[in-house]
Amino acid sequence: MTMLSPHFSLDEFIKSDTAERYKLDNTPTPEVQARLQRTAELMEGVRELLGGRSIHINSGYRGPAVNKAVGGVDSSAHTQGWAVDFLCTDFGSPYEVSCKIRDSGLLFDQLIHEYGRWTHLSFAPTMRRQALSIASAAQGYVNGIVMIKAG
Repeated sequence: MTMLSPHFSLDEFIKSDTAERYKLDNTPTPEVQARLQRTAELMEGVRELLGGRSIHINSGYRGPAVNKAVGGVDSSAHTQGWAVDFLCTDFGSPYEVSCKIRDSGLLFDQLIHEYGRWTHLSFAPTMRRQALSIASAAQGYVNGIVMIKAG
């Protein structure tokens, strides 16, 4: 097993139920794998912020075919190896996790409390510290981290 950092493996960053279901290749290029390593290293800081609790990655890298299959936008940071959707249930709800990250000094590009179901965190080089929430595609994104009932 290839480890990207002390607590995160390449396998968990590239695992995709969608890729498996549709038999899509989700192997990152060497350039993207280097970004995944940087993302994993930054996620170590998130893990530490959350009291050293385990983090479950729902979605890390998404190759172009996988990204299209899940309805992701072409510019998704997931396709570049910069983004992670995750849960840390031992710490709290996605809302609580998102608030903790927002209120910390951690650098990030985008932090999104998505659908009340997970936290999206991007470490794209722009590092805007943009915090958003989305409850539904119809309503779209709103500024800030807001409470959303999981649907």
